[in-house]
Amino acid sequence: MKKTIRIGTRGSKLALWQSNWVRTELMRRHPDIDVELVRIRTTGDKILDVPLARVGGKGLFVKEIEEALLDGRVDLAVHSMKDVPTVFPDGLHLRAVTEREDPRDALVCRAGRRLSELPPGATVGTSSLRRKAQLLACRGDLEVRELRGNIDTRLRKAADGVYDAVVLAGAGLRRMGWGERITEYLDVEVSLPAIGQGALGIETAVDNDYINDLTAFFDHADTSRAVRAERAFLARLEGGCQVPIAAYGEVKGERLRLRGLVASVDGSTVVRDSVEGPACDAESLGTTLAERLLSRGADRILEELYGPA
Repeated sequence: MKKTIRIGTRGSKLALWQSNWVRTELMRRHPDIDVELVRIRTTGDKILDVPLARVGGKGLFVKEIEEALLDGRVDLAVHSMKDVPTVFPDGLHLRAVTEREDPRDALVCRAGRRLSELPPGATVGTSSLRRKAQLLACRGDLEVRELRGNIDTRLRKAADGVYDAVVLAGAGLRRMGWGERITEYLDVEVSLPAIGQGALGIETAVDNDYINDLTAFFDHADTSRAVRAERAFLARLEGGCQVPIAAYGEVKGERLRLRGLVASVDGSTVVRDSVEGPACDAESLGTTLAERLLSRGADRILEELYGPA
């Protein structure tokens, strides 16, 4: 009789696509097991009428799934890495980071206009303060409005003309087979991605050797080092949904370049910099970059929003 492995996942179309991909890969690599998905509704899924920054807290899209991991209802969890807090509950850890999809943000515009072609006063929808701040820093003449909901909901609002354009993670659109709807990928110099954007994380119990061995092959070395640098940057800044923080790491050979920024919500102040060093020093590079930004004014932005970093 085959052993059944249970994956904890959110119930959105994108989350199910991602978890089904992990399921397929697990069963391909380990044909002696069965894998089933366990859908879990998270706090972030329940609260759709309030901006995430106003909800506050961390782990809005993972907390209930982690509880299922801890009490044994599921054996592993699949997350979008950008949703995963930098601190895990006792007994849980990040077992693997999958190879990254294109991490860039994507603009979807019904009229087919690029960001530079949108008229003054055009309405742009986004669920992210990080995107809002960078859009306003680049195009202060736009009206950037809050946009919540799953990917298909956001696309429908763009298609119906509720917004002139919307900005989403390009990786999610591509995974759903909707890449042709993308009008423009935003260069990372225009919109630096969220920490971990484009990668999936597999969370497991630290002491479950069987599951940890089973999922080890998912870990992509270069993506893992880049994302761990980004997460160290975020951890030093103690960032959450309340402040625009972005970072993007790139590994080439044995070198890692990490770019990061902290911005005021209205985009009037943007503090950015980059560091480069040995990829094996990913976490220390992330901390170094965070300290550099703090010394250049990011500390004042953070203190204004939620106290000393």
